[in-house]
Amino acid sequence: MYVGPCRIIQRIGLVAYKLELPPEISLVHPVFHVSMLRKVVGDPSTIVPVKTIEVNEELSYEEVPVAILVRQVRKLRNKEITSVKVLCWNQQVEEATWEAEIEMKKKYPHLFE
Repeated sequence: MYVGPCRIIQRIGLVAYKLELPPEISLVHPVFHVSMLRKVVGDPSTIVPVKTIEVNEELSYEEVPVAILVRQVRKLRNKEITSVKVLCWNQQVEEATWEAEIEMKKKYPHLFE
């Protein structure tokens, strides 16, 4: 998920930048390592409006899964492990993650109906 674009205010050392963040996320520390920054891409669908992100007291947010893309079964010696590829809200298909099917069924049974 990307928020921005944000203006760079100051370069801090060789690998960090201080950004001018929107007021909606003013509680977030404004200094970021270069590995956290991305060049502005031409596809506006990859940029999430700040107002749609619900940040909790710990300054984190919950990814909300919206679809199961693929299911796979890995066979080990004595058991089988079933995983599902989960697409979350405001993610591109390339960003979908593999999760344990059992855990996803417990938390989000509506995805399996």
